[in-house]
Order: sequence, then C-alpha cells, then structure tokens
Amino acid sequence: MVQAQETLQNITYDELQEGATASYSRTLTEDELVLFAAVSGDVNPVHLDAGFAADSMFKERIAHGMWSGSLISAALATVLPGPGTIYLEQSLSFKRPVKLNDTLTVNLTVLRKEPKGRVVVACEVRNQNDQQVVEGEAKVIAPSQKLTLEKPRLPKITIEY
Repeated sequence: MVQAQETLQNITYDELQEGATASYSRTLTEDELVLFAAVSGDVNPVHLDAGFAADSMFKERIAHGMWSGSLISAALATVLPGPGTIYLEQSLSFKRPVKLNDTLTVNLTVLRKEPKGRVVVACEVRNQNDQQVVEGEAKVIAPSQKLTLEKPRLPKITIEY
C-alpha cells in the first residue's frame, strides 16, 4: 500500500482575497515545552520548574509566550499564504496563559493587500476551550509563484529528563 505524501501548497499574492481565512492547530507537549526552552534559551522557571510555578500567579507551569507566536509563524509559512512567504512584522498581545497539553488553533484572516506583494493578516490564537490566548497582526510578503512541495520530515528528537 502506497501512502500519500503530505504536501504544502501556497496561495500567491494574486490569488489572495481580503477576508480569506485559514487555521493551524498544535498541542503543547512536555517535550515541545522543553525543546522550545532549549532552542530559545528561555529557561525561566515558570516554564520548567513545577515548584516555582506553583507559587506564581499562574499556579502551574505555562508555555513560553513565543511558543504561541511561533505557531502563527508556522501557520503563515505552511498554510496562508504558505511556502515562499516572507515574514516582515508581527504584533502580539497575550491574553491568557497556555498550559501543558493545551491545544491551540491559530486563525488567520487576510485584512488587506498592499503594494509590492505585502499582505496584512489578522492573527488570533484560541485554546481547546475556545478562549483567546493571543491576538495580533502580521505583515508578510506573499509568494508570487505557485508552489506545491512535499512537506519536509523532521527528525524525531527524544529528551532525557
């Protein structure tokens, strides 16, 4: 049995319409939280130390705010506009904490097209309880050429605790 390869396909600047929407979802696992800390260098104990976090205003460990921001980047790069997109600007407002095992959904809406391939996109991130955790706007350069690519396979990384 041949299994279909996952592909990524973009939406070019000419194809984009104001009001177009897309979404992207991901669940925060322990491994992802630790890997994000390792890659970013942000080892704030509110993210990594359950005892420290229990005494914080959140009463438990929370995700790095930029983990949510990175999901917006992933949505722009893989879904709308997709491969070939160049990220120029991002505003973010963090509304509530993200906790381990939360599933976040990034909702993108094209607000307007500007000259030179620029596109302004509203970005909203909601958790599995439909609570807003992040809102903001991104400005990107949308791709001018249509692309369909095989989705790259990432290595499986294991963490020893």
